[in-house]
Order: sequence, then C-alpha cells, then structure tokens
Amino acid sequence: LLSHNTALIMVLHLPVALPFILLILPTHGLLFGGAVQNGLSVGRVSTQNGGNVTTLSEMGCGTWSWGNRLLFDYDTSQDEEIYEAYRYVRKSGVTVFDTADSYGTLDLNGRAEILLGQFERRYQQELVQENQAAGDISLPWWNLGGDTTNTLHAPEQQVQVATKFAPYPWRLTRQSFVTAAQESLNRLEQPTLAIAQAHWSTKNYLPQQESAIWGGLADCYYGGYAQSIGVSNYGPKQLRRVSQYMEERNVPLVTAQIQYSLMTYEVATQMNQACEETKCTLISYSPLCLGLLTGKYTLDSLPRQGNPRRQLFRELLAPGGGTQDLLNTIQAVAKDYDKTNSQIAINWALCKGTVPIPGCRTLQQAKENIGATGWKLSSDAVTELDKAAAAVQSVMIQNVFQTR
Repeated sequence: LLSHNTALIMVLHLPVALPFILLILPTHGLLFGGAVQNGLSVGRVSTQNGGNVTTLSEMGCGTWSWGNRLLFDYDTSQDEEIYEAYRYVRKSGVTVFDTADSYGTLDLNGRAEILLGQFERRYQQELVQENQAAGDISLPWWNLGGDTTNTLHAPEQQVQVATKFAPYPWRLTRQSFVTAAQESLNRLEQPTLAIAQAHWSTKNYLPQQESAIWGGLADCYYGGYAQSIGVSNYGPKQLRRVSQYMEERNVPLVTAQIQYSLMTYEVATQMNQACEETKCTLISYSPLCLGLLTGKYTLDSLPRQGNPRRQLFRELLAPGGGTQDLLNTIQAVAKDYDKTNSQIAINWALCKGTVPIPGCRTLQQAKENIGATGWKLSSDAVTELDKAAAAVQSVMIQNVFQTR
C-alpha cells in the first residue's frame, strides 16, 4: 500500500504521475556574478563546465501553474494577466523560464509551452513597436541581419527556455526523447532550447530507461535541438552518474533542479556540494513551498475544498510541527528588512547559491518576486532562518520521483 505522503505527492503530480501509477501497480566551480547589468533588477550568474560557460539570470520563472487547473485553478481567461506578469519579469531582466511538456491539466497538456512561446513573440513585437514609437528603428549590432522576429535584447538578455521531458513509460528509446524535444519546439515555435532537461530519473522504478533518457538528451544536444542539458529531481548520487555520462560524451550538463526551500532544508542543502563537484547551476523549484511560505495560509485559511494543497497544508501547519515557528521567523526577518515573507524566502534561496524559479500569474506576484532581488540577507539573518528551518519536523514531502 502507498503511504499517505506518497499518495498525496502523486496527486500533486497527477498529470505526470498517472502513467507510472498504472505501470508500477501491476508489478509491486560555480561562478556567481550576481551583478545587476544594464540597469536591470535581476543579476546574472555563470557556471563554467569544461570549456563551456553558461550564464543565466540569477532568478528564473516557473510555469507549472500555467494551464494547471488542479492545483492553481487556471483557466484561459487568466492568460492576459499572466502575460502582464511575464512582461514585467522580462523587463526586469529574467531570462530563464522553466517549463515542461507535461505542464497543463488533461486537455491543456502542453499549455505552458504554448503560452511561453506566444508571450515571448508578443513581447518582442511590443519592443519593436516601442522602439519605432520612440523614433529608434535602427537594429542593434547583434541583429545586423534585420530579423525583427528575433530578440531585440542584447545576447545576455535573450530568453532562455528550459523545458523538461517526462520519461513516460512509452518513451523507451533515445529517439523518443528527440521527438519530445521536436514537439516542444513546435509548441514553443522556436528553433532550439536553451536547456533540455530530464523531468525526473527512473532509477527508482525502471532503471533501464535511464540510458534512453541520457542518450536522448545527448542526441538533442548534438542534433541542434538544445544548447545544453539539465536534469530535475536527481539526487547527489544520480547527478554524479549522469554528469560522468555527459562528460564522457562532451555534452554540457549545466543545471540540476530540485525542490529547494526552507521547508525542505536538510534534503535540499545536500545538493549544493554535488552541484559544485559537477559544475552545475543548482535551480530551486517551489522556493515558496507551493505558496505556504508566503504566509497567506493558516489552519483557518486553507486552499479551497478539492485542492490537494488543502490537506497538505493542514498537515504541515499542524501544531508542534515547527512550521508556524518557521513562518514566524520569516515574518520577523521580513519586518526587519521591510520585505514580504515571499521575498525573504526567495532571497534565502539566492543566498544559498541557487537560481530560484518562483512562479507568477499576476502582476502583483511578478513585482513581489522581482523585489526579492537586488539585495541580500545578512549572514546572521540566513543563520536565523537556517535554524528555524532545521527545527521543522513536519517538512514538505519530497517529489515521489526524487532519487538519492
């Protein structure tokens, strides 16, 4: 029988977990610049891996909620508001947008990639119009070819789409992952990905599929479908294995992302050393723990009935588990810095040497996320938060596919 926590996390990831439930049941030097460039709010971080130097915005944007009805109550009427949020973070210097071919509930599967492609094309068109309205119709030196469908941003400001491919049970060959990349590019309507990622490792339940995943990602790189490679939900041991595989094939493995927040403190921080050894940038997804660390939710104010987060937050906020003490500490630090709880939680992830990718669907959320950059918590504040996080007993459950 599945434990309660395992069953809950499968519900949270139901769109991508369902095929695996069906499959399993029958068989039982990181270099951080951090500097703000060209007046942008969001700085840049660089990783050198072999002869490759990869530069990313110090904070990205996650798109899990775009198209997700189950957890985030998405409907298409929200698209314009989501675009306003997208435009704001792009204007502020965010270049990294994390997405996946499985994002979107049921008939909206792939919706996040579709919206991301539409938003960037619209954003570029608006930049052209703004330049023309200002009387500047000259093309910059990096776009001497005259193609205004390409970015008008300087190279270090161009959008970097990092999409993840779900290792569905039927994706058993290297070519199946190349096909997945082609399908993602069709939805995005762009020629190449900045980072092609494995959404998770299959080592825990179908280890023989790993060779197809890794080989397929390498083929995506050599086929020109991706400029680099990344992994998601890989623990330290499996990260070192895939890193060695890619190194032997001269494929740049540049990112590794896991659930990383004050609610996953001990498990998450084990990845820092592994990423330093493999020279990967550590991306922290769910830095706000599905919204719990915003301080918006209490036992008297939970997500709506039917939302899986409702029961999860009820358990995490139970008296004696330490979560409320952590939230109180975040609130106290936020008061000292004149920031919001969300900004403290995101800045903590920045201070830990990660690239956080909080989601945003409203302009207010976008502004709040950007407000987490351009400053830094003191070492004393980080230590205070670390202590509160380490004392939490009701920690956030890990992704069911997370490996060691």
